[in-house]
Amino acid sequence: MAARRTVVRRNDYYVDGNTVRKVREFDEPQRRPAPRRRTRRKPSSIGRGYVFMLACAGLITLICCLGYLSAESAVQTKMNSVEALEVQIENQKAKNDELQTKINTSVDLSHIYQVATQELGMVYANPDQILLYDKTESEYVRQNNEIPKN
Repeated sequence: MAARRTVVRRNDYYVDGNTVRKVREFDEPQRRPAPRRRTRRKPSSIGRGYVFMLACAGLITLICCLGYLSAESAVQTKMNSVEALEVQIENQKAKNDELQTKINTSVDLSHIYQVATQELGMVYANPDQILLYDKTESEYVRQNNEIPKN
């Protein structure tokens, strides 16, 4: 078994090993005097121009934020009014459909035919009186001349 070697500091000398073989005096290092603190103040790195620039940037940012908030509020108001108008349109369409259904059910086609033929003297057109034409344009037909009689 190998003997442990330790160095222990006791008071002002060293003890080497587990048995005292040699006592050495501890030399204390010389203490250095504490450095003097400077009492002179360093100049401030923030100048008037820098503060003015920061204030302008903050003001511009604030104005942009307020403009954004007002625009967002206006958009939200418009969206709410559009939704209200869409609801009104849906209600009006429902009323119109209901009225159209009432009109269609109240119309008596046999009565209309009887009044048209007996009281107004109207008659159905004969097949030779019907003229067919081909549309060349898909949007509308403009009539510039009279329709020819065959």
